[in-house]
Amino acid sequence: MAFSKTFPRTVTGSSYPIWEEIYLTEQEERRAEERCRQENFQLLDESLQEAKILAIKHGINEDHIRTQLAIALFEKRASHVVFWKESVAKEKFDEKKEVAQ
Repeated sequence: MAFSKTFPRTVTGSSYPIWEEIYLTEQEERRAEERCRQENFQLLDESLQEAKILAIKHGINEDHIRTQLAIALFEKRASHVVFWKESVAKEKFDEKKEVAQ
């Protein structure tokens, strides 16, 4: 099933927007998922490194606490794949809007 997102398009002379649904192609979805995967991998790696630094700084020697700290840092930073797909859909909407003007 294709990913879609609805955006409001303003209409001259009307105070109500027209809602336009933007669909991503399979290729656009795969690219967004890959970008998300790469970003999340990098974020998790950074989170693990920072958790290790924090654990050393605070004298925490237990691996499970460092792991929990890394997960907490990662969850604070990581975005869900839907965010990436929504970003691509918004770019498509903006491009379509610019062409129409």
